[in-house]
Amino acid sequence: MSNSYELQSDCTGNDRPWLYPLWQWGVLIPLVVLITLVAATLAVLLSLFGFKRAANLGVAASWARSIAWLTPMRVDITGADRIVPGTRYVVVANHQSQYDIPLVYGFSGLDLRWVMKAELGKIPFIAQGCRAIGHIFIDRGQPDAARDTIRRAVSRLGPGTGVMFFAEGTRSRTGRLLKFRKGAFQVAVEQGMPVLPVSLVGTRRILKPGSVRVHPGRVRLVFHEPIMPPDAPTEQAVSTLCVKTRAAIASALDESQCKG
Repeated sequence: MSNSYELQSDCTGNDRPWLYPLWQWGVLIPLVVLITLVAATLAVLLSLFGFKRAANLGVAASWARSIAWLTPMRVDITGADRIVPGTRYVVVANHQSQYDIPLVYGFSGLDLRWVMKAELGKIPFIAQGCRAIGHIFIDRGQPDAARDTIRRAVSRLGPGTGVMFFAEGTRSRTGRLLKFRKGAFQVAVEQGMPVLPVSLVGTRRILKPGSVRVHPGRVRLVFHEPIMPPDAPTEQAVSTLCVKTRAAIASALDESQCKG
């Protein structure tokens, strides 16, 4: 099944590319800052009263969709019918751009708690909103402590709430799929949770790593068949799950992106 969200704006100067920087710095960035402040405040308030799912699927998802609409970023969705409602997934995706976040957040329809690097926990408002919802901050320089933090957080997840990993650990600077870290797959094997591979295609053309120049464009969100972890919680089971997930994600990417 494929859905297409035509998110367009008549004010961006898409037919005149030289006008787009005016839109980016005069309209897009100021509005994103304003929307982020409002969304973070609402998310904190809702979470304080116990409405974390509403804060996540309502406020935060609307924040992400607003960014997509303002950019504008057109979104094609494939494979959403493979998702079983109410299932707790370990969602694993490739990572090419900061725009991966609004793409997954705004259009997956999943209640997810994201595994984030500790540095993001220092960004005002975003950090408070993410912590209130229950996203998981880890210090990648302390892998043992990070694993314990993730295990504790996952053990507290309610029905239908999954966990989100960018398995490469960082954005790919070249656009090629990087080696996957095994943390997501250790969680899946230990908790008996299915892995949902997700391919994010085209976000690098919207905003490249290390760049501040945004471009309007079309992206794809591809859900693959969920993969059940092997019954035995062994290192080989973790490695096998990692290989299968990476192959599924790579299948929706250009051949040049799958090397490495």
